[in-house]
Amino acid sequence: MIDYQKYIILDTASIKDALIAINNLSNDVLTLFVIDRNDHMLGTLTDGDIRRKLIEGYTLDDNITVAMYTEFHFVSDCKVNVVEIKKFKDENITLLPCLDSERHIVHVYNLKKQFSILPIDAVLMAGGKGERLRPLTEKVPKPLLKVGSKSIIDYNIERLISYGIENISVTVNYLKEQIEDHFKEEREGIKVRCVSEPNFLGTIGSIKYVDSFKNDVILVMNSDLFTNINFEDFYLHFLENDADMSVGAVPYSVNVPYGIFDLDGREIKGVKEKPTYNYYANAGIYLIKRKLLDLIPEDTFYNATDFMETLISKGHKVIRFPLTGYWIDIGKHEDYKKAQELVKHL
Repeated sequence: MIDYQKYIILDTASIKDALIAINNLSNDVLTLFVIDRNDHMLGTLTDGDIRRKLIEGYTLDDNITVAMYTEFHFVSDCKVNVVEIKKFKDENITLLPCLDSERHIVHVYNLKKQFSILPIDAVLMAGGKGERLRPLTEKVPKPLLKVGSKSIIDYNIERLISYGIENISVTVNYLKEQIEDHFKEEREGIKVRCVSEPNFLGTIGSIKYVDSFKNDVILVMNSDLFTNINFEDFYLHFLENDADMSVGAVPYSVNVPYGIFDLDGREIKGVKEKPTYNYYANAGIYLIKRKLLDLIPEDTFYNATDFMETLISKGHKVIRFPLTGYWIDIGKHEDYKKAQELVKHL
């Protein structure tokens, strides 16, 4: 969340007052929100609005209401339409206020800093032991291992926040005190909640202990991923396909360096010379309708793949979302080295 008080100006101010306020914003977004004494938002004001009025003959002593723009864009009660947000960004709208029913400003979104505003909650799984990365993980939990200058998990937290996701939980177990301490301070005004699982419950079982959901769609992901997935595209694809669960999928090719027989019993029907087989691998990132989480058993070791099988067996719609860009599952030492090399070029 951003501190929007610096963008506020009373409707009793003069054009000169507004210019001073805009100048004080320095390298920030040069936009003011005009409110009355009852904190009702009346309009927006930019240096361009003021410049046009001065050209028309208005003076620095005139009231700012002569220059403010009253047909401004906003969202009501922070109910966000993601398609609408994309449109706002295309129109170069930078600051988007959220107003309550009485037109009070309750929040401001900076579309210059955020890729989107997604109405979803996020849960990162961070309870594993990271045994394949030992000895690195003997005293440090894998999500806190550094990639470049930051912990692995911080890249994911920062990316979630950049898509406007504000309700974020991290489930912890192994060396959990370190992760809990890591998230004592807010991140960009967002409090990341740590939820302790009583036992090792697999890649999704611990979600049953998260009791702070606010939205109807939940993003679940492994905390040790290094990826630039576009969460907005992921979410819109989920909605467009009316899915119950969407699974991030990584293209994976297998090259066979030999001629492969096409057989009918013992009889050779043909030969495929050095074929390539293309598959999709599970990326460990999921979008799920919140109501379906009730199907996950309590206090039971349960993987996301078990959940997929359960949904499929019950006739629910499970789809895959192909990832573009980079994706590394930091599970082994060679993956960790690969991420360390990649981050140098980002």
